[in-house]
Amino acid sequence: MLTLFLTFIPIVNLIALIIWAFSSGTKPSKSNWAKATLLWMLIAIVLGFGMAMLGVGFGMMGMNSYS
Repeated sequence: MLTLFLTFIPIVNLIALIIWAFSSGTKPSKSNWAKATLLWMLIAIVLGFGMAMLGVGFGMMGMNSYS
């Protein structure tokens, strides 16, 4: 329960996940869960950045027609 609660707090979640993922004293199941969560966070950030760049690109294309 505390594990999930800590992942809801911004910045704290990233630090906690990194510690749990790469610490040798963490249970293997928690370590694997933390690594998978970090991977999903990375995928979400990359997709979000890509969508933002597409939005900016389409926005700039639309602005070009007004001049």
